[in-house]
Amino acid sequence: MKIAIRVDASAQIGTGHVKRSLSLAEALRKLGAEVRFVTRALGVDSVGMIAGAGFERTVLLAPPGSVFTPDPAVPHSAWAEVSLDRDIDGTCEALEDFAPDWVVLDSYAFDARWHEAVRGELGCKIAQIDDLADRALACDLLIDHTFAPDHRAKYAEVLPRSARLLGGPRYGLLGPAYADAARYEFNEDVRSIGVFMGGVDAGDHSQSVLDALDVIGFEGEIEVVATSANPHLGDLRERITARANTSLSLDLPDLAAFFARHDLQVGAGGGASWERCCIGVPTLLVVVAPNQMSVAPLLAEAGIAAFAPDPSPETLAGELKALIDDAPARQNLAAKSRELVDGLGATRAALGILAESLAVRPAKLEDARMMFDWRGDAATRAVSLESDELVWDDHLAWLTRVLEDPARQLFVGEIGGRPVGVIRFDFSEEARAEVSLYLDPALHGLGLGPHLLLAGEAAADAAIVDATVLEGNRPSQRLFEHCGYTQTAPTTWVKHRLPSVHAKL
Repeated sequence: MKIAIRVDASAQIGTGHVKRSLSLAEALRKLGAEVRFVTRALGVDSVGMIAGAGFERTVLLAPPGSVFTPDPAVPHSAWAEVSLDRDIDGTCEALEDFAPDWVVLDSYAFDARWHEAVRGELGCKIAQIDDLADRALACDLLIDHTFAPDHRAKYAEVLPRSARLLGGPRYGLLGPAYADAARYEFNEDVRSIGVFMGGVDAGDHSQSVLDALDVIGFEGEIEVVATSANPHLGDLRERITARANTSLSLDLPDLAAFFARHDLQVGAGGGASWERCCIGVPTLLVVVAPNQMSVAPLLAEAGIAAFAPDPSPETLAGELKALIDDAPARQNLAAKSRELVDGLGATRAALGILAESLAVRPAKLEDARMMFDWRGDAATRAVSLESDELVWDDHLAWLTRVLEDPARQLFVGEIGGRPVGVIRFDFSEEARAEVSLYLDPALHGLGLGPHLLLAGEAAADAAIVDATVLEGNRPSQRLFEHCGYTQTAPTTWVKHRLPSVHAKL
């Protein structure tokens, strides 16, 4: 599949949008998708970031000298620095030859009109990466990897019910390094502190953190991370050079090791919040932009991160001293944050986009361990007709019998070569079969079930397919309803199919 990603970076926007879009692009590429970026030169080197990751890109012309009028219906429309119509035209022209299946928009500057126009012009589907819910949206898929009590309620007024919604930090768009990165090992003493206030840090908040650490007299090591896009880099470098036990790390390819090597992190409440959670390090989140107030207080309330409502040195000093002096509180933050993010979010989002490409292949004996782990997971057993724990030797013997039985067909569903689920058909007569299926438990909620079921049906090619579903298993009932099954009894569902030509010969 061909996926285009439209994203910008600037002093106002920062680099976080490009960074998370690149994480998604890496996951898409790993699953076999062809990815092209479209970006506009707005003063921060988004082109270099994209080129450095090895992706094809088209650069839109810089904004004209004349000032355009921001759209009052879109609170952040000024961030685009061009009109809605100009961006639509430029994006469509850039992608006409690429003919994408999907266009992913990672921008707060455009609304439903952009979605509808680009979809209509390119004949593609639209995915939106968002976390504000502050304007009308008309996307087919929405990815919001921030923390919220109820994402569907959050977008109720601006997103069509027909849109798929992947909401929450389990969809955190982190780079590939995070899934297997070393996690922070807790220490009762704060021996060192890491500071990362965003890829641009236009407000020079890194120095406010240093001011606060001076106020409380912290004598441990301090590492400040910044990028070449920081407009205050010269002053920051000069101060750090003159300060004892303080170092500057510039343009790190990823921050996983940086987050793991310090006992406390201080950072802006943006996308890097989920990276810190994944590493499991105690964190003081600092709100440096209005949109961060919609998430940071919720994380603090849930005991996932501490929270400073403003970046003033006085506020920071009080919050920092309280954390440094309270080892149990830091240990609790570390444990709860790690539970929230596992580093597989970009893969989940990519699989959600590529769901329509799901294909099945015949299962093999080599799939035994994978199937044992998935089928034996507590979440899978809870909705299965047989909920007892699996025994490995029994499972292996069962799989051997199934693979040798001509009346049973067992398939593994894959997207881009990655296994995502298992589906089985047990034939009771020549053209009638009972179906059962389950997904990788780590991939629930992506909308993969219908694609696995339909791909399996096509491969098994039974004229009549039966299914048995527990009465309380509403998600599975919806799955079979969606795929054309009719309920004939409280636990029984049936579908009459037209078998393919080869089945009739």
